[in-house]
Amino acid sequence: MDYTPHSNKEIKEMLSFLGIKFLKDLYNNIPDKIKQKKELKLPEPLSEIELLGRLKFISKKNISTDNRISFLGAGNYDHFIPSVVNYIISKPEFYTAYTPYQSELSQGILQSMFEYQTMMCELTGMDISNISLYDGATSVAEAANMAISINKKKKILISETIHPEYRQVLKTYMKPRKIEVFEIPMKEGITDKGQIKENLIDESSCLIIPQPNFFGNLEPIDEIFPILSGSNTLAIACVNPLSLALLKPPADFGADIVVGDGQILGNPQSFGGPSFGFLTCKKKYLRKTPGRIVGQTVDSAGNIGYVLTLQTREQHIRREKATSNICSNQSLNVLAACVYLSYVGRDGLYEIAELCYRNAHYLFQKLVAIKGINPTFNSKFFNEFVVYIDLDSTELKKILSKKGILGPICLEEWYPSLKKRYLFAVTEKRTKDEMDLLIDTLNKALKVK
Repeated sequence: MDYTPHSNKEIKEMLSFLGIKFLKDLYNNIPDKIKQKKELKLPEPLSEIELLGRLKFISKKNISTDNRISFLGAGNYDHFIPSVVNYIISKPEFYTAYTPYQSELSQGILQSMFEYQTMMCELTGMDISNISLYDGATSVAEAANMAISINKKKKILISETIHPEYRQVLKTYMKPRKIEVFEIPMKEGITDKGQIKENLIDESSCLIIPQPNFFGNLEPIDEIFPILSGSNTLAIACVNPLSLALLKPPADFGADIVVGDGQILGNPQSFGGPSFGFLTCKKKYLRKTPGRIVGQTVDSAGNIGYVLTLQTREQHIRREKATSNICSNQSLNVLAACVYLSYVGRDGLYEIAELCYRNAHYLFQKLVAIKGINPTFNSKFFNEFVVYIDLDSTELKKILSKKGILGPICLEEWYPSLKKRYLFAVTEKRTKDEMDLLIDTLNKALKVK
């Protein structure tokens, strides 16, 4: 810190105006014992070329999916992102856009939002889509809030097979409201249908079921959602949007609200975020939808235009009338999803989903053929699966790291009964050679054991 009068004329004038002579006087309110008394030991300044070289050298210490083979999943996946996605979302008119308050100046971003809503409705089979929520976890909580607003009931049923972090966020949302969150136990890796029937009461506001679930297993929602028939309890499906390219949409099985995380759709993993959450629902619940909705209209000259049709956030209307307290948005992430879906198209999305499915089943069959690796569940799965491996997590991580492999995820932290059970995720990026390397590495490790 400079304890002498500053030589710069402008600085001197500023200090004079403030009625002080020394720069240190600006910090008089800070106790002396916590002030830095010595000069910081900083390196000499670098030129731009030297600085870039230093940063590149340091960045090589990072472990990422650019230099590792990833089998990590559990809500955040290593999918291929076409170059066109980053190119378009980096255009200044999109990259800097925030909330399009003035429709006449924001037609481009409003149209992209409208197109996104349209594609999400087609994907999920629902009537209405909002623009976005923060992530998959908050989309679950907001859907539950929405259900409570619709039927005024005070109990939420949620499957134990949904992402543990989603359940934690839901409980955090509901605790101040004194809303009961009851977890439906699982049975053999899927939701126990018998427990749904036992715990479905008049005060049940909604039932939240994942598809696929946290373990990658496919839930029998065609058998689960009919259980709610006649109960006025809303059916909420939390889905992997990519899986819907292969599976029937939740709307076909009676879902009232469909939510999930959109990272899969053209967004990078990026240290776990940011991503975006999506929410689609039946038309009759339009007025209870959180966030905002873009609509298409026609101006006085007959030209198509786009406007914010519904924006029931608390910053737009009275707090007690608001459908949620979402005061920001994930528009850039949503735009990435819009570009991604537009680029790959219906057939491309199907091919990607099918490749994920085939890769996962190839790896699963090869792994369970190894002595010391056993299947954990007998359910059908999409692109994630759980197996028992006769190695503790620290040892397994060390063995795979030497081969440049990330994953799998040890489930014991979240599910204490699932000791030595590991969750593998397989995307379209995984080649046969990469999967065979994993198979060979585990085979040799278990033979030595």
